[in-house]
Amino acid sequence: MMARKLKMVQMKIKNKHYNPRNNKMKKQVLALFLGLLTTGLFAQKNEIKTAERAIKKLDYKGASAALKMAEGLVSNMDAKMKAKFYYLQVQAFNGTLKYADAAKAYNNLKETENESGRKKYAGTAKPIIDKMILDVSNRAATLYTKDKDFINAAKDFLLAYTLDPADTASLQNAALSSYNAEDFEGALKKYQQLKDLNYTGIRTVYYATEKASGEERNLGTESQRNAMVKLGQFIKPRDEVSESRQADIVKNVALLLHKTGKTEEAVKMIQEARSQSPNDLNLLLTEADFYIKLDRMDKFGEMMEKAIKLDPENPVLFYNLGIINSDKKGKEEEAIKYFKKAIELKPDYGDAYISVYRLIVAKEEAINKQMEGLTDFDKYDELEAKKKLIYKEALPYLEKGDQYKRSTDTVKILKSLYEILGMEDKAKEFGDILKKMG
Repeated sequence: MMARKLKMVQMKIKNKHYNPRNNKMKKQVLALFLGLLTTGLFAQKNEIKTAERAIKKLDYKGASAALKMAEGLVSNMDAKMKAKFYYLQVQAFNGTLKYADAAKAYNNLKETENESGRKKYAGTAKPIIDKMILDVSNRAATLYTKDKDFINAAKDFLLAYTLDPADTASLQNAALSSYNAEDFEGALKKYQQLKDLNYTGIRTVYYATEKASGEERNLGTESQRNAMVKLGQFIKPRDEVSESRQADIVKNVALLLHKTGKTEEAVKMIQEARSQSPNDLNLLLTEADFYIKLDRMDKFGEMMEKAIKLDPENPVLFYNLGIINSDKKGKEEEAIKYFKKAIELKPDYGDAYISVYRLIVAKEEAINKQMEGLTDFDKYDELEAKKKLIYKEALPYLEKGDQYKRSTDTVKILKSLYEILGMEDKAKEFGDILKKMG
């Protein structure tokens, strides 16, 4: 008897939580859990069947409601049922025009079938998504080009990209739309995304000449173009590959960084891009422009010197170098040399002519100082004669500047110069012009 009691005590010590009632309770809990699980599985199937029937009747709102009821049970579904659930979601969301939700459901469907290795519904859902992409893209294009509703155009272009992440052109259009809507933070985010994706924008355009009209047309895809040529409606097929827009993307990111108050970051962005494409004139000029904004004219001058080496026939670059040097004491002659080079390259460069005129006329300042308080009339007349020589030297440049870029100021100054130089007929002519200008 003592031995039996001792054994019982040992058993209790070994398992101090042992209780026949606990064991019974565990069985009850397990039974309850299995019952709930069975009920849940039944509910899943029931709601999915309800959604399927609703879709067949084109009752997409009813289908959405049924699927909503089953949504919380998705984690307990097997791969087959889960794929069907997402496929029905794609149809229901398409029917209720909730394209963003449809895109999410489609991505979940592809992921589920890729993991399980059983691909049944994704292929069937693809044409639905393709139709959505077409609808959304057309709507976005109308909002952008016709309605000028850039905010909503950006949303639709972004939605088109969400529906088809391979369509990075839609993401670029979304970024451009955001920029035009002056949503600079949104545009920056999208352009940054394009940069991170190494987006180039390079695409092939498939052309052919229409026999009936003789006009060359873009026929969309290669297969469509080839089919039209085969039918005999088009001839002379040719392909045209567009240039990379990668530099433009980086430039846009930098410009938006500046617009959002991050100019130093913008400069670093351009410098990073230039380290990869040192001969890209577009990037170089963008960096130069930032130095103007940062009031670092010395760096701007350096950039212009580099730019001229890359593009020695560009008159604007020489003009800019002229501007830089005209602000530096003792560099006036060098500035005139640059302006004259700009004129040589662009004979109708009005601003360059006017800039040369101003630098030549500026020489009179030294003479004016000598004339202050002067009582020697002979010396005064001598200095006055020197001033007239300066005006005569400068006059042809202002005349050319007025010819190519007339303004009230150029006409007024020319009238005064003609009066000083005793050119009465010209003074009268320009007086009449000035009256007509109001």
